[in-house]
Amino acid sequence: MQPEARQQKIEEFLQRAEFASLEELSELVDASTSTVRRDLQLLETRGAVRRTHGGARLVNPRSDEFAFAARDTHELDEKELIGRACAERIKPNQSLILDAGTTVFHVARHLEAKSPQIITNSLPVANLFASNPRVEVLVSGGVIYPRLGVLVGPLAVESFSKMHADVAIMSSGGITTDGITNSHGLLIDIQRAMIAAARQVIFCLDHTKFDRRSVSFLCSLEDVDLIVTDAGAPPALMAELRGRGVEVVVASGGSST
Repeated sequence: MQPEARQQKIEEFLQRAEFASLEELSELVDASTSTVRRDLQLLETRGAVRRTHGGARLVNPRSDEFAFAARDTHELDEKELIGRACAERIKPNQSLILDAGTTVFHVARHLEAKSPQIITNSLPVANLFASNPRVEVLVSGGVIYPRLGVLVGPLAVESFSKMHADVAIMSSGGITTDGITNSHGLLIDIQRAMIAAARQVIFCLDHTKFDRRSVSFLCSLEDVDLIVTDAGAPPALMAELRGRGVEVVVASGGSST
């Protein structure tokens, strides 16, 4: 592929995804990471992208589709119910990995009484407990992606690869009988490291994530111990998940079932 074609493909991908790792872009254009690094240098001089440690991000995103504040307005009541129901399942003083999903943030809001140790790449979660003496928070390394409120990149992956926790509480872009998917490769790499680091894996997914496939495959159902959702989730898929050995909890206004 000619340099101009590579750079155009990289820029078009970043227009959709907003940020990417060198490895992801290298695979995209079938070129070495050193070649992609040179392409990014040229794109940066044009003002289209900004290089980060281990990757690049778009300078002027087209929309707020992935912004944390915007995403947290979607299915807000359901997220709050799911957050409370998930927190009920956590034992006191457990070590917890929390990802940067908005539903997971609602779990965090109900964890103070459990006095957990929290390991996270979420800036909103870290800020939530910044002055709270009852909750110990470890924040991963990585590059700050402000609009998502998340730390990403190789340092974030490495941080979780060296951690061990009782429970990982996570979110995703979709779930089907084929497994769980999410929106971006950088998030996928971090979440896989989170799954590997935890003894129990919980996914908090509102009903809009069911029977939906996002861009990238994250994990199989065999990697999931528990799913917490709301009453709008399709009964057929919930039954299929239970048949595959995944515990499913449905959060309601009064309690979880």
